Amino acid sequence: MPRPVVSRMFLAAALGLPVVVAPTAASAAPPSGSPALTSVIPAPAEVSPASGSFRLGPLTVIRTQSGSAAAKAVGEQLARALRPSTGYPLPVVAITPRVLPTISLLLGANESRLGDEGYRLQVDARAVTIRANKPAGLFAGTQTLLQLLPKEIDSPTFVRRSWNVAGGSIVDFPRFAYRGAFMDEARHFHTPAEIKAYIDEISRFKINHLHLHLADDQGWRIQIDSWPKLTTVGGGPGTGVDGVGPGFLTKADYRDLVRYAAARYVTIVPEIDMPGHVNAAQVAYPELTCDGVAPPPRTDTEVGYSSLCISSETTYRFVEDVIRELAAITPGPYLHIGGDEAHATTDADYLTFQQRVLPLVTKYGKTAYGWNEIAKSPASSNAVAQYWDTATTNPTVAAAVTRGTKVIMSPANKAYLDMKYDRNTPLGLSWAGYIEVQTAYGWDPGTHVTGIPESAILGVEAPLWSETLRSIDDIEFMAFPRLPAIAELGWSPATTHDWPSFASRLGAYGPRWTLRDVNFYPSPQITWQ
Repeated sequence: MPRPVVSRMFLAAALGLPVVVAPTAASAAPPSGSPALTSVIPAPAEVSPASGSFRLGPLTVIRTQSGSAAAKAVGEQLARALRPSTGYPLPVVAITPRVLPTISLLLGANESRLGDEGYRLQVDARAVTIRANKPAGLFAGTQTLLQLLPKEIDSPTFVRRSWNVAGGSIVDFPRFAYRGAFMDEARHFHTPAEIKAYIDEISRFKINHLHLHLADDQGWRIQIDSWPKLTTVGGGPGTGVDGVGPGFLTKADYRDLVRYAAARYVTIVPEIDMPGHVNAAQVAYPELTCDGVAPPPRTDTEVGYSSLCISSETTYRFVEDVIRELAAITPGPYLHIGGDEAHATTDADYLTFQQRVLPLVTKYGKTAYGWNEIAKSPASSNAVAQYWDTATTNPTVAAAVTRGTKVIMSPANKAYLDMKYDRNTPLGLSWAGYIEVQTAYGWDPGTHVTGIPESAILGVEAPLWSETLRSIDDIEFMAFPRLPAIAELGWSPATTHDWPSFASRLGAYGPRWTLRDVNFYPSPQITWQ
């Protein structure tokens, strides 16, 4: 028996692996089910296919950077993702077992163009090697690797077959730093388990922010200790659209979600919408109205009728308490203060409000973030404006950009995942139009709005409002397959954007959702495999 095999058996025994003689990757061609390196969503920046393949087998180990707890955690996550369908032990080690097939996750790429989230993936007969500057890049690389394995890797149960990764290399890094998804907790409360399930899915497509809309006219969904009735009343029975969406996150729930998301390199962005969209808060605390009279609870879907009392100091005590408590439990850089559809607030009062409130976010160590209406305020020069307008011109936002305001692109007629696919879609709204997959994919965030250059754009976000949603199945049906389209616009170089290519890759991805029991919409625009 050749010496390398003896060494392999010795190391296998030492690592607790099954002592078997397995064929090397070089001796086996990849099965027809192995995806090509060009199959990945979002499309990588550079792909260089090569002959040969790596075989994932019973002796494969996952090697991580010695001394890096973050790299080891990424390795453990990868192992957990691979074990159910392969049945292989896949130990995570910090040694270099040269004679065993190895998946290496290594820091220290020292490539400036990779930034914090980019990676270099190399596949040959002996190893898969992912190198990155930071752990976030290693995680992104593992999500690509999972897509390069046969689709059955997404099965939750053991599948007996060979697992090959096509040979070659990928160099990949994001076009925009911010790629976001959004959940509306106010109109209908979605449980922590449902939020975690959504985080699991969005992180597969290199989405790195989850924006949680935590308060609106129909409900208040986050515990604020200094104003306890916000949740006992605003999150209680009968809240939500049609009165069927009660519930709220305790601070412990929220911290747990932050930790869960961070382990998948997703940053939570909390939003408290104001000075409009505040009816639920005013039901709980009538002193937040100008006349001190509590308004009736609202469970309809109308907008624009509520406003905080701009001239009252109670309003600013309330706002500062909420910002202070929310900032204290949010390690991410952003705190979203809404600012949209404040039709019941005069223009003068709106500017007064923003002049006082935007600096409060900075006071508590966060970057202020709001809907594009905040661009009217001179105080927004240090803030981020989320562009939800359907027009491709907006002089107010363009002027704010010249003063320093940064922009997240979420045009409602392109990126709103709560819009119906077509007139027959059972869920969703249609005020911004119908959005099929090709519409969601067919725009360029860097050139979409006149006067907002790519240099002013932090990234993209796909909002999913929950007026018509009730369950995780509803969330998945509206988000998938459109969210991967928005993810590709945010991650991939503009030069890679190609509808036939994306449609083909998406069609090949569909069976993975089926295996994971994700309730995606089978768009007729896509040829599903």
